[in-house]
Amino acid sequence: MNRFGLLSVVLLFALHWPALAQNAANTRTPDDIVSTREMERINWMEFKEVVPAKINTVLLPTGTMEPHGVVNNGADNTAPFGIAKHIAKRVNAMIAPTLPYGITGSMEAYPGAFTISEEAYRPFVKQLLEGLAKNQFRNIIIVNGHGGGQTAVLQSIAAEVSKDKKVRILVVNWWSYCSDITKEVFGEDGGHAGWNETAFIQAIDKTLVHPEKYKEEMATANPAPGTWAAYPSPSSIGLYQPNQGYPKFDQKKADEYFAKVTDKVAKLIQDIIAKWNLAGL
Repeated sequence: MNRFGLLSVVLLFALHWPALAQNAANTRTPDDIVSTREMERINWMEFKEVVPAKINTVLLPTGTMEPHGVVNNGADNTAPFGIAKHIAKRVNAMIAPTLPYGITGSMEAYPGAFTISEEAYRPFVKQLLEGLAKNQFRNIIIVNGHGGGQTAVLQSIAAEVSKDKKVRILVVNWWSYCSDITKEVFGEDGGHAGWNETAFIQAIDKTLVHPEKYKEEMATANPAPGTWAAYPSPSSIGLYQPNQGYPKFDQKKADEYFAKVTDKVAKLIQDIIAKWNLAGL
């Protein structure tokens, strides 16, 4: 190319540069214009710019404080927050601060455990969901880490707030929804603080796992309905099936489990939102 030709190309590029730059700006992904996905870390002015114009979905991790064998008492909080952090970009969502206290139940007597009565928990969660709706989130995804009576309460509140505030709410109990992945990865069923939940925490932060404290005698199979019940629970590891789900601390399987669980949860959220949109809800 001669000098005249090169000069022509340079001038042409210079003339069209503003338009090219504007087009690039208009096609940027949300992560290019938001400094953090965590609501407690974002500034209010940036929040106003991106919600709901570019992000209208929020992930709310919920859990409780109770014993979990040889992992942290806050495992029911660590797990859903870990899921939320891993999938927030993929599902284009903000992450609300974790609600770390819940309806604990039969493990309340163990050191470090807390429980909130349903009478206190229900109105608090209701106002929390209403606050997320007030902040213009169209899709509220509750990523729940604790079972027992808490699951039914969350579903009941979700239905009420969805109807009253005209928002769309999904409640995901990750360990239950992904029970098929538990059997796929480990070849057996899991349990409360069993191989599946222990592995999930191990994948998130292995410093929270203490294999040296583990003894097989710490685990008890959950009783079949109508057979027996003990208060407090005799074990902090409750197996869903007899002789299945004892923790084995395999890092490779832990990482595989985390990847497959988070992938399945993300796909569910994307699918539900797409179907809400398709139905015009």
